[in-house]
Amino acid sequence: MEKFDGFPTGELKFTAVPDLFFARLLPQIDSLVELKVILHFLWIHYRQARQGIAKNELLADETLAQSLALLDDDIEQAITLGLNQAEARGMLLHVQLENEDGRHDLYFLNSERGRLARAKILEGELGVVAVSGLEVAPPTKRSNIFELYEDNIGLISPILADELKDAENTYSLEWIEDAFKIAVENNVRKWSYIRAILERWATSGREPVKEQQPETVSKAWYTEEEFKQLIQH
Repeated sequence: MEKFDGFPTGELKFTAVPDLFFARLLPQIDSLVELKVILHFLWIHYRQARQGIAKNELLADETLAQSLALLDDDIEQAITLGLNQAEARGMLLHVQLENEDGRHDLYFLNSERGRLARAKILEGELGVVAVSGLEVAPPTKRSNIFELYEDNIGLISPILADELKDAENTYSLEWIEDAFKIAVENNVRKWSYIRAILERWATSGREPVKEQQPETVSKAWYTEEEFKQLIQH
């Protein structure tokens, strides 16, 4: 067993896990394979703010493969088993699509947003782009506003992810970066504060707006050394 050196100093990134998972699902899970697959699914789901995740993407995930290799030499078999168990338990939802490239299995978290995304795919409102069965839209690369938030503030909730996407579509990257910088400089690490800055700039313009500045201290009419001399004399 390789000993873990501990979490590094500084701010750490976290992955959200719904409370109901611990209260309702975890007590029933008796398969370590299923548990590892579910936790890895949640990690991708929340870190990349995505609803649908392809089975082929999980098969190509080296981190998940290393984790499951401790339990089964056949990684594909382990992932398939974990996904099937999570689906049967009601944790994940599954949809199977076929096109000229073959069959593609997509999985969704059984949440309101996951159920909606699955329904839209089944109704043809959302399309799936597959390249050799390994890449599925939406793209895995995260936008800068997500990185800015996690680096400067912290965990991104699913609801907040929508707000961040809307902000990115509304304001320029320069504005967003500057607003985050102001929040950090003023030690007000809250999205509501950053959003207020962006909305004020959009309404009043950037030039007239002066963000919070440290209070200026008026210079004394004497120096500390002069004050000492006055006391001594």
